[in-house]
Amino acid sequence: MNANPPRTRIQKKNRSTILDAALEVFSRHGFRGATLDQIAGEAGLSKPNLLYYFPSKEAIFITLLSGLMETWLDPLRELDPSGEPIEELLAYVRRKLQLSRDFPRESRLFANEIVQGAPRMEHLLATDLKSLVDEKAGVIRGWIAEGQIADVDPHHLIFSVWALTQHYADFDVQVRAVLGPGHDPLAEAETFLDTLFRRLLAP
Repeated sequence: MNANPPRTRIQKKNRSTILDAALEVFSRHGFRGATLDQIAGEAGLSKPNLLYYFPSKEAIFITLLSGLMETWLDPLRELDPSGEPIEELLAYVRRKLQLSRDFPRESRLFANEIVQGAPRMEHLLATDLKSLVDEKAGVIRGWIAEGQIADVDPHHLIFSVWALTQHYADFDVQVRAVLGPGHDPLAEAETFLDTLFRRLLAP
């Protein structure tokens, strides 16, 4: 007998509603500041109903982080070793900017967790994230050895992409306040970063 029967359509919908509500609450208040009552209220469900799907605030948070890690790794996974190196790296920059545009709450959630020392996802950083970054750093070293791009530190190149793209999600209010009205920060960032990285990577 199956100990975990398939979820019904209503169960799937409620789980999705809870996770979306939790994302909103966690991205605003962080893990420590968020409460189950806030999440239930945001989801439009009773607290007992919420606890039917998730036994604790931490269980909700870990579910969100696990899905977020997959989303965050996908753009780097798409870096193609057989592609044209500079164009592959610039495409990676554009994919990361798109994540900042499409998933600002997720980016803030991730940033909050890292700032707190990553107590609930340290194992993912040391395993899934590290192994993928090491793999792609090896690809970049190969391109450098072949003279296809400039001699840059592969790991710090990847860190720079993260810093220069996720900033637009994590500090959106600051960016818009400084630029003022009439600007599209991410469109302008794409143009700027294309120029910046082309110059940096040119052999």
